[in-house]
Amino acid sequence: MSELLEKINSPDDLRKLRVGQLSDLADEIRQVILGSVSRTGGHLASNLGVVELTLALHYVFDFKTDRLLWDVGHQCYAHKIVTGRKDAFRRLRQADGISGFPNPAESPYDQFVVGHAGTAVATAIGMALGQVQSKKDDKIVALVGDASIVNGLSFEALNNLGLVKRQLLIVLNDNSMAIDATQGAVAKYFSKIRLSQTYEDLRSTTRNILEHTPIIGKTVEEAIERIKRSIRMVLPASQMFESLHIPYFGPVDGHDIESLVELFRALSDLNHPAILHVYTKKGMGFSPAEQDRPKFHSTGPFKMNAGTVEARKAPHRRSFTSVFGEHLVELASKDEKIVAITSAMCDGTGLVEFRNKFADRFYDVGIAESVAVDIAAGLAKTGAKPVVAIYSTFLQRAFDQIFQEVALQNLPVVFCVDRAGVVGSDGPTHHGLMDIGYLRMMPNMVLTAPANEVEVKLALEFALGAKKPVIIRYPKDLVPPAKFVRSACAKPFKLGKSVVVKKSKDSFIAIVAYGSVVSEALAAAGILGREGIMVDVINARFAAPVDERIVAKLLEGKGLVTAEDHRLCCGFGSAVLEAAARLGRIRGSIVTLGVPKSFIGHDLRSVQLEQAGVSAEGIAAAVREMVGAQVHEKTRERKWGF
Repeated sequence: MSELLEKINSPDDLRKLRVGQLSDLADEIRQVILGSVSRTGGHLASNLGVVELTLALHYVFDFKTDRLLWDVGHQCYAHKIVTGRKDAFRRLRQADGISGFPNPAESPYDQFVVGHAGTAVATAIGMALGQVQSKKDDKIVALVGDASIVNGLSFEALNNLGLVKRQLLIVLNDNSMAIDATQGAVAKYFSKIRLSQTYEDLRSTTRNILEHTPIIGKTVEEAIERIKRSIRMVLPASQMFESLHIPYFGPVDGHDIESLVELFRALSDLNHPAILHVYTKKGMGFSPAEQDRPKFHSTGPFKMNAGTVEARKAPHRRSFTSVFGEHLVELASKDEKIVAITSAMCDGTGLVEFRNKFADRFYDVGIAESVAVDIAAGLAKTGAKPVVAIYSTFLQRAFDQIFQEVALQNLPVVFCVDRAGVVGSDGPTHHGLMDIGYLRMMPNMVLTAPANEVEVKLALEFALGAKKPVIIRYPKDLVPPAKFVRSACAKPFKLGKSVVVKKSKDSFIAIVAYGSVVSEALAAAGILGREGIMVDVINARFAAPVDERIVAKLLEGKGLVTAEDHRLCCGFGSAVLEAAARLGRIRGSIVTLGVPKSFIGHDLRSVQLEQAGVSAEGIAAAVREMVGAQVHEKTRERKWGF
């Protein structure tokens, strides 16, 4: 570990350094971040961009008592390193290491577990009001990205900032990027301002802010007026915020650490909420990340060689995401009514090729999932065929719009729900474990899940012709190997109909799997077959409506084991149980397998599936237990003559 960082075990140690040493420390921290992320994967570019900003904040404020709120949390790596977690950082996002997001269970320097955008300003307002209620005056800082500030929740919070009559500093980190380039009118507004600024302009702005920052006895309003008279360039940037009566300072250079320290010292004394607008460079200090910021927003492990990145070997199988993107392009080339919508996740949802080929039919609304859904509803109402591609964890933010504008109107919107199920190292903020539960309760909503590459295209074809809202869910994973793809999977999707992918003679138990875990069910059947236990395997395909033929197996006295990559509560297995309860007179037994009602930590996806009992071994164990129970019951019947 490098010379300065070796001595930093807490922000108290950081403040023992001279301000002039902080730039060298920033360089050392970048090397630590690069070293860890190259081994473990993680959010790289955004974290490289906020190192100086993070150090300056910790140098001025004491976040043992003051409060730092992150928005979003994936830019907190430097913060973790200087708050006592530098050794644990080697195991970033690993099972026995630290999370890639803020986590109060790890450190008192973290306030919330944060993985979704738009929350910091609102929670900061709540904490500021709480400070007033408890008669405390701890400083509060919200660090917000330019992509997050345009989120609806952020705007609602800014609209309520007037509730706060004390210090609250919002640091707007403007790097012109979310995962991809930030979208929307506000983003263009920021971009126009950024392009108009020279380096000397930023230095001049900083000098003028420091010269005119309020001192004791002077009001914020007086200071801002003096700044306006001093610097012409601040006017365009300030108009949007000052129209909301929010004092604005900036823009300033987010990598000029000495000036940042001076600015934070000056602004910490304000007795009024304010915004400091800083420019940072995403990927700062690592040229591959600077040149391809979307690629290095979140990356898997990679090898570095003299400042360049050695390409990772491509897997033999493709991901569900890439297969979806490929098939959507193929279908869109034949049907001009197909349009695609996403929320700041063009690359992550596999829509880059669609955007390149059909730019006039592609819409990226930024971090605004609710808007994405309502735009899709409007498109569907006019006869278009909208396909909305959003991660499961983020689609939760649009629950009401899915209900009101899509399900209630019975509009043919196709939701392609990526990252469904457990997602591995991103952990509890990003698992997609609730979508079946909150979507299948809605009337008119059809829920389907492809088991493999073949079924992704079939599910899309079905959904685009269904004339009603359809959910297609799939995981952040590679498609199963060809050995787990059966001929039955090539049959077209029919509403509410499952397919039998393995039929065994004289079997009295069926494994019913939903979505990607069909491959685990087939692997379990292979394990059990070698033990002399013969089972059927059913690919459910639909969670709403559930195929009545599955429930009929229970009426025949057959045992069922359901398996899904979702919470047990309200999931596919629950849907089967509800259908069985409606029928009554059930002779067979049923066991449901899925993720328990708890928050699942960061780990490998394969390990998470194993822990949930929906791996091949877990499914096989459940079948063995059912077989043992049935044998015991038959012995009991013979003995007692029941």
